[in-house]
Amino acid sequence: MMFDRLDRYIARNVLGAMLVVQTMVLGLDLVISYINDLGDVSGDYSALDVLVYLLMRLPWRFYEYAPVGVLIGSLIGLGTMASSNELTVMRAAGRSLGRILLGVLKPLVLVILVTMAIGEYVSPVTEQHAAAWRLEQSKGADAVLSRGGGWQREGNDFYRFGTIRADDTVINVRRYVFDDQELTQASEAERAVWNGDAWQLENVATTFFDDDATRVERHASETWETALTPAQLNRLLRPLDSQPLTSLWKYASYLRTQGQEATQPLLYFWQKSLLPVTLAGLVLLAASFVFGPLRTVAAGTRIFYGVIVGLTFKYLQDLLAPASVLFGFSPAVAVIVPTATCYLLGFWLLRRTG
Repeated sequence: MMFDRLDRYIARNVLGAMLVVQTMVLGLDLVISYINDLGDVSGDYSALDVLVYLLMRLPWRFYEYAPVGVLIGSLIGLGTMASSNELTVMRAAGRSLGRILLGVLKPLVLVILVTMAIGEYVSPVTEQHAAAWRLEQSKGADAVLSRGGGWQREGNDFYRFGTIRADDTVINVRRYVFDDQELTQASEAERAVWNGDAWQLENVATTFFDDDATRVERHASETWETALTPAQLNRLLRPLDSQPLTSLWKYASYLRTQGQEATQPLLYFWQKSLLPVTLAGLVLLAASFVFGPLRTVAAGTRIFYGVIVGLTFKYLQDLLAPASVLFGFSPAVAVIVPTATCYLLGFWLLRRTG
């Protein structure tokens, strides 16, 4: 039997706690982010638009906070059962510690599947749409420069892009043309639309820098002659932490062919690839705390320790990422070391409890 009655009871308690924690964390983050982003309100970008933008980003935030929800949720779910002596009764009835842990890990499969699906198929789309929508609502040159984007060189042309939507429409394209280090023309287009074979620029204003004067030409539409493809611009303009695995690997390969460091895309690639192993390690660590040093403490203390462990885990990964560039080791190590630490600490604490 895959799930017996005790397995279902454990799963219900742990999953319920994870859901509550994830909801509370997302709600708190939404409120804090909303207050912080109210400073961006100007012109057509209203306070309601700020809220809509943050709601669009909820899938990405769900994915980012999944490890926190799993860790603290496991601590609370198992801790509640430990406080009411339910775990003690289970063990007295012949339920082994390993069997209880297996009952905790079984529902984690559902959490992993949902989280991975959101990270691979949902958040990349919603992040693109949110960034493009915010840029279009904000409008203006200052909005473009403050919302990220990216630069790209093609021959003597330099491009500055705002962002790219999920339908491969590039928002705000700036082009600077040089002739022997002298700027000869600068243009700005409201957007570039991919029609399947080529790019079409819309609402284009081009400034020509002649020897004795400047002149401006405006066109409602014109063809953009470039070798850049939507796939290349997607990898360039989309935030690395919201790109799917395949895009991260291709972007890393592209950087390598250009002789550039590929540490950042590879770091996110390994973080996403090893997410199931990481979540299982955090659950194991939470269980080891409940069966070990946090067996008899209050729920608030468990939450405190869960937050400390979660922050330590995140900061360790964040510190190892630049260290991989400095010392030349693989970005995979920056992900594997914190995860392995969780497993080693978890097994050590469980071994001490017998």
